[in-house]
Amino acid sequence: MSIRDELQGLWDIYVEAYRAGDAAGCAAVFTSDAELHSPYAPPARGRAAIEALHGVWTQHATPDKTLAIIEAGASGHLAWSLAAYSEGEATGNGTSLSVFERQTAGGGWLIRMCSLNSTDPGQ
Repeated sequence: MSIRDELQGLWDIYVEAYRAGDAAGCAAVFTSDAELHSPYAPPARGRAAIEALHGVWTQHATPDKTLAIIEAGASGHLAWSLAAYSEGEATGNGTSLSVFERQTAGGGWLIRMCSLNSTDPGQ
């Protein structure tokens, strides 16, 4: 499986949780000390803060949420992705640049750092 496919699989888990309004499920794809930077809220540091932020965001979750990797790469236990996101008219569109950390040798990936960047004017 390519790194792009592996990371897209993790994003797919995130999107499924988001659409379901599951803030804990959204936060579960982040490391315990992850950071999330966004034009929609102050930075969230740590899984608990990321879950709390998603608790607010997912209150208005729609089935329109998408997140698709544009480019991805990896070196050793770190990987990255540039992904396009969309949530319809409520939130809009943008990109997410994220760094992932492999959790154990041959194990799965979790997000260590995520930066959301709106492509909509005014964000």
